[in-house]
Amino acid sequence: MTTQELIDQIHLKQSFLCIGLDTDLEKIPSHLLQEEDPIFAFNKAIIDATHHLCVAYKPNIAFYEAYGIKGWVALQKTITYLNEEHPQIFTIADAKRGDIGNTSSRYAKAFFEDLNFDSITIAPYMGKDSVEPFLAFTEKHTILLALTSNEGAFDFQTEKVGGEELYKKVIRTASYYKNSENLMYVVGATKASFLADIREIVPNNFLLVPGVGAQGGSLEEVCKYGLNQNVGLLVNSSRSIIYASVKEDFASAAVEKAREMQVKMQKELESLK
Repeated sequence: MTTQELIDQIHLKQSFLCIGLDTDLEKIPSHLLQEEDPIFAFNKAIIDATHHLCVAYKPNIAFYEAYGIKGWVALQKTITYLNEEHPQIFTIADAKRGDIGNTSSRYAKAFFEDLNFDSITIAPYMGKDSVEPFLAFTEKHTILLALTSNEGAFDFQTEKVGGEELYKKVIRTASYYKNSENLMYVVGATKASFLADIREIVPNNFLLVPGVGAQGGSLEEVCKYGLNQNVGLLVNSSRSIIYASVKEDFASAAVEKAREMQVKMQKELESLK
């Protein structure tokens, strides 16, 4: 999916919602555990119920790796289902990979070619030669961890390096990498006030913003500082939507939570007109 196609979907659905598929067998409704593939059964039900309200899905890869081969099979079935049944949906492999060139290129092939995700989250700590192998896939998007929503983000990300906060240096440096027009950046919703400074560095790139919902981030604050004329935001919500109910009505409960978010997003988009 191109950036323009993503923008078109946002305006069509009046939504920039990304739903995180952090599927945990200890949290899904117990009746699904009788299914041959409980993880995929849960994901399919969530997708079928909510796809008209969101523009992206983001499986967190750790939740699949934790179950070994069965988890990887469920992940493959999930991404195949999305690509075949809902090709207009932007898909994000929340893998947080990042290593030296050869290794990064294999990670990129795994998620971009084999699994056919539209994008992947990666860690920038090892620098240019760990990021550009992902950017070499010019029809895909690379989502760089910039300023995350966790408490420990302040351990390093906001520390000054040469007079500039490290997260700003990461964003500024990466903006000069080859094919950097395909970069997106992760910025946590709990750090919404930092978005104004980030927008000065990358006014046009999309930002993936987790932390709205269960982590307490404010959608209004994120939009105040992060929206640009092309929207430029994908706001992720995971637990508050997919685990809105742990009973047999889990899919309908997820719809209601997703609709609440979509309605708020529609109001924010109207402010751009």
